[in-house]
Amino acid sequence: MTDMRAFRDAVTAWAAGSPGGPAGQLAEGLGVRTAVLLEGPSDAAAVETLAARRGRDLAAEGVCVLPMGGAMNVGRYAALLGPTGLGLRLAGLCDEGEQRFYERGFERAGAGASRHGYFTCARDLEDELIRALGVARVEEIVRAEGDLPAWRTFVRQPAQQGRPPHQQLRRFLGTKKGRKIRYGHLLVEALDPAHVPAPLHDLLAHVMPGH
Repeated sequence: MTDMRAFRDAVTAWAAGSPGGPAGQLAEGLGVRTAVLLEGPSDAAAVETLAARRGRDLAAEGVCVLPMGGAMNVGRYAALLGPTGLGLRLAGLCDEGEQRFYERGFERAGAGASRHGYFTCARDLEDELIRALGVARVEEIVRAEGDLPAWRTFVRQPAQQGRPPHQQLRRFLGTKKGRKIRYGHLLVEALDPAHVPAPLHDLLAHVMPGH
C-alpha cells in the first residue's frame, strides 16, 4: 500500500508540472494496470473501504485510486495516465454534473472506449450513501461519532430551515475539513451489502481482475 501511495504522490506531482519519470518507473515496478480517477479524498475513502469490506486489495490488483482535487482535473490526469500517457486503463466515479468533464477528458486522452469505465452518481456519492442508508441510520452514525451537537446547531441555521433532512445531512458532511473523508469511510462501513449504491458497486466490479 505504501508503494501505491508513492505512485499516487508521483502522479500528483506530475500533474502539477514535475517530471513524469518517477511515476512511469513506479507504475512499471508495481504492475499498475488501472487508474481510478476520483474527484477527492472522500470518494477515495469510500471506494477503498468498500473494496476492503469485500476482501479485495486494490493495490495488489494493480489498481490505483487517485483523488484529483476536483473533477475539472480529469482531462490532465487522463492524458498522463491513459493511452496517450502511461497506457493504463482508466476508470472513475463522478457526480452527475461532472459527467461532461469525464467524457471530454477520456475522449481527448484517447480512451474513448473507456467511457463506460466511469460511473455517475445521481447527485454525488454522499447523496447516494445517505439514500442507501436512510436519514435515521445516518443520524445514528453522527450521534455515535460525537457530532450530534454540531448537527443540531447546523439544522437550526436559517439557511437550513425548510430543507429536507436528507439535503441537510448531505450539506452537513461538507461543513468541516476532513468530515467528508471520515464519513465516506463510516457510511460505507454501515451499508447493508445488498444496498450498496449502484455506481460504487459497478465501479468495483469494473476493475475486477480479468474484467
